[in-house]
Amino acid sequence: MTLQLGKKAPKFKLPASNGETVSLMDLRGQNVVLFFYPKDMTSTCTVQACDMRDNYSAFAGENTVVLGISGDSVKSHQRFVEKKELPYLLLADEEHKVCKQYGVWQQKKLYGREYMGIVRSTFLIDAQGNLVREWRKVRVKGHAEEVLEAARGLKKK
Repeated sequence: MTLQLGKKAPKFKLPASNGETVSLMDLRGQNVVLFFYPKDMTSTCTVQACDMRDNYSAFAGENTVVLGISGDSVKSHQRFVEKKELPYLLLADEEHKVCKQYGVWQQKKLYGREYMGIVRSTFLIDAQGNLVREWRKVRVKGHAEEVLEAARGLKKK
């Protein structure tokens, strides 16, 4: 399945860091920022998660929910949330089903070694469940602010 801007975002239901299950359908009426990242507690992922944290109240002011997704377990997410005081939920996609739906589970290369992994990507979904923006192969510096600007550009419902 290929993602298309302006079309419905792929639906999902995943276990969250608060012990509940989060479904995209449950978030209708709010904008959603989905950011996919490779691994809890790693340096770049921590910077990314903390940048989203530091902009969290601004996102909330724009009727926008922030969700992080990686292949880590709920338990790992809970430790990450506690340690970094993240005010939003992290979703566990241990089987990479949602990562595949959004096209972020890809072959990667590090030091000549090839492996499958999550390519850091962010998606903005509007209050009607439509995919309105995507950022692939994200560079973390300034990214949270760029996503926030895009959220500010969405019509208030």
